[in-house]
Amino acid sequence: MKLKFTKMHGAGNDFIVIDAISQQVDFSPAQWQRLADRRFGIGADQILVVERAQNAECDFRYRIFNNDGGEVEQCGNGARAFVKFVTDKGMTRQSSIRVETMKGVITPRLETDGTITVDMGAPVLETALVPFDAAGLGGWAEGRDTLWPLPIKYQGGKTVFVSVVSMGNPHAVQVVDDVDLAPVQETGPLIEAHARFPNKVNAGFMQVVDRQHVRLRVYERGAGETLACGTGACAAVVAGIRRGLLDSPVRVSARGGELSIAWEGDGQPVMLSGPAVTVFDGEITV
Repeated sequence: MKLKFTKMHGAGNDFIVIDAISQQVDFSPAQWQRLADRRFGIGADQILVVERAQNAECDFRYRIFNNDGGEVEQCGNGARAFVKFVTDKGMTRQSSIRVETMKGVITPRLETDGTITVDMGAPVLETALVPFDAAGLGGWAEGRDTLWPLPIKYQGGKTVFVSVVSMGNPHAVQVVDDVDLAPVQETGPLIEAHARFPNKVNAGFMQVVDRQHVRLRVYERGAGETLACGTGACAAVVAGIRRGLLDSPVRVSARGGELSIAWEGDGQPVMLSGPAVTVFDGEITV
């Protein structure tokens, strides 16, 4: 069959976006993986699928597949690409839409300057709900946050200290002196697959530049390091504010561009703002 798609990116985090309302889409994990393959397919960090809403109070349903073929709960940069896609394709005339995801409803909004703001909901901080197995670990308080020791098999054995946050998907955030020198490729996979995270985890490496600016790299669960990660930026800012290192709003500099994160504290939603760019439209035989 011929599959129509659009290639997009948000701060370098790149996507294949598929309209599954006007065409039939029912693929296996292996087929998603092949589409996302950068040599044998289209190439992308994630595949975003636009479907009809199942909830009558929502406008669309939004599904996300990593480039390993697995379906995941949330993607902040993808949510912005989603809004631009349905707007540009004439699928909605609303500037603010309600979108179903695996982890609940999000409400992205197209701003007059072309940027897109997404209400990502309140962060989940209870370890069991992230989920993170904290049994027997001696975490300690820093500000209003808890740092958890995470032993990994790196350089003969090393312990990293992480904040644990869910933004609809799990994140382990550590503060580093310099993100350019951080061993992201070496330790990212070890953190991602750590036994303390039963659903695996996104590993964030955050450098605090000043109280309203951080640099960030994220080794994403099921995708590897990406040029930007929207939920990772949200989780990093939440961790930084709770640790007393940051003040909202925070500019997050990723390798592919910049995002803005605003958060007013526990129980409040995290607001993610940034660009979404269409690269090209295409068609592929699958």
